[in-house]
Amino acid sequence: MLVSLALFSGLLGCTPHVVDAGHVGVQVTWGEVQEVVHPEGLYWVQLIGERMHDYDVRIQKLEADASASSKDLQVVTTTVAVNYRPDAVNAAKLYQEIGDLFEVESKILAPALQEAVKKTTAQFTADELITKRQEVKEGIHSALAATVVPSHIVITELSITNFQFDTKYQAAVEAKQVAEQKALTAKNDLRRIEVEAQQAEASARGRANAMLVEAEAEAKAQELLRNVLTAEVVQLRAVEKWDGKLPVVGGESGAFVDVSGIAGLPRK
Repeated sequence: MLVSLALFSGLLGCTPHVVDAGHVGVQVTWGEVQEVVHPEGLYWVQLIGERMHDYDVRIQKLEADASASSKDLQVVTTTVAVNYRPDAVNAAKLYQEIGDLFEVESKILAPALQEAVKKTTAQFTADELITKRQEVKEGIHSALAATVVPSHIVITELSITNFQFDTKYQAAVEAKQVAEQKALTAKNDLRRIEVEAQQAEASARGRANAMLVEAEAEAKAQELLRNVLTAEVVQLRAVEKWDGKLPVVGGESGAFVDVSGIAGLPRK
C-alpha cells in the first residue's frame, strides 16, 4: 500500500504531509510564505518548489534571570518563568517576520522580558518587592504582554520564582529580621510580666477585700451585741458561769464567815 501511495504521489508530482496535533502548517512556495495557515491533518505538498513547515502553537515555557535596580537603588536579580504560545491564526506572519520558536524566544520574548522586569522593578523599593510580590508580578505580566502582542505572541502565565538581592543588602535584611524577632520576644515577655503582675494585684486585692469584709462583719456583730447587752443579760451570763459556791468573807478578828448559811443555801 505504501508503494502504491508513493507511486501515486510521484505521478501527481506531490508528497503527503501530516500536520500533527498542537501544530499548524505554514506553507512555503518557492520561498514565499503563504498567508493561509493549515490546521492539523493530511496535506499533499508539491515535490518541487513547495514545503510545509509545522509550527508548534502549544503553550511554551521560558525561564530567565533579569537584573535590575529597585526604587531605592538596590540591585536585585529576578528569576521569572513565562508561559506563552504563538498566535495560531497569525503563525504564517510570525514565521515570516521572526522565524521559528527559538528565534521568537531569542529575538522577541527574552529581550522584552528583561525590559519588563527593569521597568516594573524600578517602581518598587527593595522591601516592597517582597511584601508586594503579587503587584510586582502583575506589573511585569502587563508590561511584557503589551510588548509582545504586536509580534503575535500570547502570554498565558507569569511567575516570579526568586528574588536575589546584593549580598550586603541581604545581610542587612537578615540582621533586621533578627532584631525584629528579638524585639518581638522582648515585647511578648513584657506583656507576660504585665499580665502576671495584674494577676498578682488582683489576687492581693481579693484577699484584702475578703479581710475587710470579715472585719466589717465582726464589727457589726460587736455593735449588735452592745446594743442588746442589758443588766439582765449580764446577770444571766454571770449565773451561767457560776459554779454554785458562795465566797467566804473574812472579819476583823480573822475569822471567816461562810455566807451560804446566811443565804439559806445548803452547805457544800
